[in-house]
Amino acid sequence: MSEETIALPRVLIVDDSRMVRASISRNIRERFDVREEADGEAGWEALLIDPSIQVVISDLGMPRLDGYGLLERVRSSKLSRIQELPVIVISGEEDDTARVRAREMGATDFITKGTGTVELLSRLEALTRLARATRELEASREALASHSPVDPESGLVTQAYLNWHGNQELALARRRNGDLAAMVIVIDRFEKMVSEYGVHVTELINRKLSKILSSKVRKEDTVAQMAPGQFAVLCPSTDLDGCSAFALRLQRAIDKLVMTYRDTRIRMSVTVGIAASARGGESFTLSHLIGLAVQRAQTGVDAGGARVIAESGEITPGELSRFVRLPVSIDHVLMQVRAGASGEVLLRAPDVMNTLMPLLDLIESEFRCGLPLDALRQLRRRSPGEEDPHEGTTTKL
Repeated sequence: MSEETIALPRVLIVDDSRMVRASISRNIRERFDVREEADGEAGWEALLIDPSIQVVISDLGMPRLDGYGLLERVRSSKLSRIQELPVIVISGEEDDTARVRAREMGATDFITKGTGTVELLSRLEALTRLARATRELEASREALASHSPVDPESGLVTQAYLNWHGNQELALARRRNGDLAAMVIVIDRFEKMVSEYGVHVTELINRKLSKILSSKVRKEDTVAQMAPGQFAVLCPSTDLDGCSAFALRLQRAIDKLVMTYRDTRIRMSVTVGIAASARGGESFTLSHLIGLAVQRAQTGVDAGGARVIAESGEITPGELSRFVRLPVSIDHVLMQVRAGASGEVLLRAPDVMNTLMPLLDLIESEFRCGLPLDALRQLRRRSPGEEDPHEGTTTKL
């Protein structure tokens, strides 16, 4: 099993009172990672060396560098990640003059030393979401400027690119009398996770599933996030059987995934809706294809989740007449070998052999070079229920 640690949003508390720092830290540490500094100069140094800080909470009256000086440095910084940081100022309830001055210098919000836990958490979560949205907007602008098809938040392609590329693949499939399959993958009970664990944790779950999908699909497949907890995959040259087999493998991998948040173990399951272009006519569009997959995914969710739904209804390993694996891109396999990822290639050895066997049969029949074809055929056989010891992972949130 592998373990991945993902940090909670980090808050910097700057106050010369150890009691104040301890009180704020105690109130927010269940939802935020906390860094403490005792004066403005130390707080400024922390901002320079720690890019993970997302919000600053600062007192005004401190030695070495006071809160006003820290605010001035933050708002005049040449580093955009520092200049745009939300800064919450700790002020007295009656100190209107100090608030006006701090606001003019760029303070984002104000709290008193007696602000309750619920209110403080609410403000911090709102500000971290705002900061994250600002960073994502900037990254999106940079991506558009460079004509990148990749969504900087998820690491997957954008929906716009999915639609454009999908239409190209659909036209190509029609010209070649081929097929284009679509899968819509939904995280079961996602809204319940949001209410139970908070937006930040569910965003981490979204990113984890994005990484899993990126590692499981072929090079020629296209993956995009359609909405929180919902993803689409377009698979060219793949029929319903092949797509169903892949969906079952994906489900099995996710079933083995355990995430830990604080002391809570979080498991998730997914429901997959599948559609293929060969079932539609000439008027069948990409929107129809993805929409059909969405409808089938919703049917599975309504039935309790953790299902794969295709045209004929629910698909189970026993209902597949044979276990059809998705073809492997040999170019992609060679690229993995050259990059030193031979372990990943060996895990997919049966898939690789399924793709190569027709070529190896042809070579042996033509040149009689003694290839061990029987042994290679044994290598490519694996039943759909066979356990893969490398698929189970534990992720610490």
